[in-house]
Order: sequence, then C-alpha cells, then structure tokens
Amino acid sequence: MTDAQAPAKTGTNPIAPAPAGARTAADVVTPELVAQLTKGVVGSGRTANHTPFSGEKLADLPESTPEDVQQAFEAARKAQSVWARTPVRQRAAVLLRFHDLILERQAEVLDLIQLETGKARLHAHEEVQSVAVAARHYGRRAAAYLKPKRHAGAVPTLTKVTELRHPRGVVGQIAPWNYPLELSVGDALPAFVAGNAVVMKPDTETCLTALWARDLLIEAGLPADVFQVVLGEGPVVGPEVVRHADYVSFTGSTRTGREVAQGAAARLIGVSLELGGKNAMLVLEDADVEKAAAGAVRACFSSAGQLCISIERLYVHESIADTFVERFAARTKAMRLGTSLAYGADMGSLVGERQLETVTRHVEEAVSKGAKLVAGGVARPDIGPYFFEPTILDGVTEPMSVCTEETFGPVVSIYRFKTEDEAVELANSTPYGLNSSVWTKDGRRGREVAARLRTGTVNVNEGYAAAYGSVQSTMGGMKDSGLGRRHGSEGILKYTEAQTVAQQRLLPLAPSLGMDDEKYAQFMSRSLRVMKAFRFR
Repeated sequence: MTDAQAPAKTGTNPIAPAPAGARTAADVVTPELVAQLTKGVVGSGRTANHTPFSGEKLADLPESTPEDVQQAFEAARKAQSVWARTPVRQRAAVLLRFHDLILERQAEVLDLIQLETGKARLHAHEEVQSVAVAARHYGRRAAAYLKPKRHAGAVPTLTKVTELRHPRGVVGQIAPWNYPLELSVGDALPAFVAGNAVVMKPDTETCLTALWARDLLIEAGLPADVFQVVLGEGPVVGPEVVRHADYVSFTGSTRTGREVAQGAAARLIGVSLELGGKNAMLVLEDADVEKAAAGAVRACFSSAGQLCISIERLYVHESIADTFVERFAARTKAMRLGTSLAYGADMGSLVGERQLETVTRHVEEAVSKGAKLVAGGVARPDIGPYFFEPTILDGVTEPMSVCTEETFGPVVSIYRFKTEDEAVELANSTPYGLNSSVWTKDGRRGREVAARLRTGTVNVNEGYAAAYGSVQSTMGGMKDSGLGRRHGSEGILKYTEAQTVAQQRLLPLAPSLGMDDEKYAQFMSRSLRVMKAFRFR
C-alpha cells in the first residue's frame, strides 16, 4: 500500500451539531413505553436490544420459544377466521385510519427508528413516507384488487366463470433490521386488508419500531390477535415461523432466503423473498453531472448504505468521469454525520459490529490491492462505535471483495466505460438483480437502457425512490435477488388463493341432444373454429 492509497488517519466529514435540549434514548424508550409495546408479545424468555449510536441497551424484551411461536399462530388462526369475514371495505378503513395516525404521530416512530437503526432522521422519514403511501394505496384499491372477476367461459353464454380471492390464512413474516417500519408493517398491510392474520418476527435489535406500529394499527381498529409478534434469534424462531405459516414473506440475505424457500417448499406453501443486491448506477455521457453527483449521494449513502436497493457500483462514461468523480467526492466529503434525534445530519451510523467489520474489510482489502481512496475510508469512533465515513473507491478490480460481494454499507466503487453496450453488460454482470439507476438528459434513451437491465426496478435520473415510491407498480428482484413482488396488484394478490367457480348452464360439456361421441367431437371442432373466427378469447 502506498502513502497515497493509505486511508486517512482522521476523518474529514463534519459532525452535525445536536440542537439544544435534544432528546436522549432514556427520554424516548421509557419503561412505560416498553411495557405498553411488549404486552402483546408471546415470549417466556428474556432478551434485549441496543442503540447503534452508543451501544447502550435500549430495552429488556420478552424472547419467544418454539412453543411460544406455536401459541402465537394458534391465536392468530382463531382471530383470522373472524377477520376474514369482515367486509373488505371495513378492513381497508383500518389502513386509512392508520395512514392518518402515523403522519400525526410520526415524531414518536422517527425517534425509535433512529435509536434502533442509527440512521439519520431524514432517512428514517423515508420509512414513514413509504408506509403511509402503502396504507393509502391499499386502503383505496384493495376492494378493486380483491373483488370477484368475471372471465370468459369455455362456451360463450353457456359457461359462467368467476374468479374469487380468498385469504391464505396466517402469514408468517420475517422482517430485517435495516428498515424496521417499512419492511415490517409496510409489508403486512396488504396481507391484513386481504383478510389474513400475520405472525411477525422482526429483528430483535429493531423490534420496538415494529411493535409501535402494531400498537398504532390496533388503535386504528385492527383486532389485536390478528397481528402477533414473536422475538428471538433468527435460527431458532425463524424456522418455527416457516413451519407454522400458510405463506411466508421474507426480506433479508440471499443465503437465508434460500433456507426459507427450502422450508416453504417442503410444506408446499407460497413464499416471497426480497434478498440481496449489488446495484449499479449508469451515468451516460449526456447526463447532467451536477444532478447525477447529487443523486449518487442519495443513491449510495441513504441509511448509511444499509438499503437493499442502494447503489454500490457506479459506472460513468469516460468522457465525464473525472468531472463527475470530483463533484461527487466534494459532496460526499461535505456530508455531516451525527447521532441527534433531529433533522440536520446527512448520514448516521452502521447498525452494529458485524456491518462495521464487513465495511472495514472491503475497504482495506481493496486499498491493499491497489484501489484508490477518493473519499472516506475510515471509521469514526469519535461520533459513535459503528460510524464509518461515506466512502468512494476508484480503480476497483476483481478479485477484490468489494467488486462482487454485497457490502451493505456506505461504500461505492467507480468504474469507467466507453460505450452504452459495455455499460449495460457490466451492470448485468452480477448474480443479483434488484435495482439499478440510469442518468441521462434524454428520457427516451434512459428508458431504452433501463429495459436492457436485468433488475426488478430501474430508476431514470433517480437512485431508488422513484420506482419504490410508485406503489401501484411492482417492486422486487430478479436472479439471486429474490422471488415475488411487493406493491401493486401482485403485492396483495400474493397473500390470496385464487379460486375459479365455473357454472355450466343449459347444456353439458359432453355429448347431448342425441349426439354420439363422434358427432359431439365434430360439433365441438366446428365450434372452436367459429370461436377463433369471431375472436373469442
């Protein structure tokens, strides 16, 4: 490692000052709040969670055993049979009331999200926005998504066909730590309005946020037993959730997702999986460099890069690469880091020791093998135990781990390309396929490039929020990034079983009116030709 390549000994990113009288963890997570939120948790053991800002304990919590998980499913199944008989518009009204409540009381959950994840307040607010949008969408559209649908029958006028949608029963949901509001209750909302109960296993370290959302949904009118929460170690509680569920929703790593899928397959139940990503951003030669640089900051460093759809690979056309890197680096170095429960910081903390170790390993290995450190590259224990500066690497090549492995932290690698075809090929050269981004002044060109990228969502002139926030459209992964979709019709219909009811009238689909088998076969052959000629579907 040369001196020019070696990480700086002291950080360059400024610290965002805390406002006078700023709230502390003790002010927010009181014994009374913990008692209120955990009263519905089925758990006979004890565990705890901690805040990344300081490492201190936030709360003592109940821990569920396999027997507790079974008990939670039994209670949920009993409540679900009643909930499913509730008219869909009444179920939807719960979501609309929840929408209003979460916006009115957002300050409460923003504090919890920050304390449990370590993210900056603006990034925490993205979760509030996402959940409110999902609640509004399914509150307004659920009845249309779920209503019986008429289809053309086998024989026009003689066959009447209706497709019905029934709730699956009890959905088992395993939610991650990085977006504890959006990826817990945000995914559960369409399951509830479709008539299901949910047994959720949130990550223990960020469970207070999910429990707060449960409390608010009950206040909005959701029957308490319809929403069960179990807490505990993933390898212990997770398989039990899969073992009892009628359908499984999982967000997390690709490795664990494969295990969840295998468990679901063994029971022949459905599963949706949103898994890892190594997402790419393409900056074409005609892009607005200033806008692309500002967008890259959002795309790469929101929630300290601990976002499944954040950008970790940045491909820039060689004609503008130097200018782009200069402006991107300047914006990155100016980002303010902080721990305050208030707006003002541009980035917060990593969630814990494991994430810090991965980020540090990826950066140090890349630099030792010849990559250039353009910005960041150092931990900031002067701010908090798991802070790491937003980092830009140039000259990354294989077999550096950061080149192909998901970092899940505030680290992005810069690569240069000559042609559009080369950029598309490089972006697609990964087993992942979750999200990507294209920057160009030509919207039509951007959409054409987007269609060539093998990712579930593509954003043109934005990093991730445009596609994710458009909840009428689906969101999910291709390749190793998962199965199934959230949002839109697929985001609710996956929580239902389709049933076709076909009523035959007047004549049977069999020889009749004195026809023998051969005459019936001839009659049906002529009928099929006529139906094709008259464009029957």
